[in-house]
Amino acid sequence: MSEARLENQDLKAVLKEALAETLHEEREFLHGILSEVLEDIALAEGIRQGGESEHVSRGEVMRMLDEPQV
Repeated sequence: MSEARLENQDLKAVLKEALAETLHEEREFLHGILSEVLEDIALAEGIRQGGESEHVSRGEVMRMLDEPQV
């Protein structure tokens, strides 16, 4: 039985090629994952900032949403 042996540089090159091919072929999948991660980060930041701000009544929020934007 022959033994396959990869040197460090060869292994590195094969892994780089495989990663590049995967990124190219699964671009939409990766885009979706990154989009969700960024949305989660933004939501967490919004929650954190909301916890540090003063309380506003639901009525005031609704009133502001109904006002025409300038």
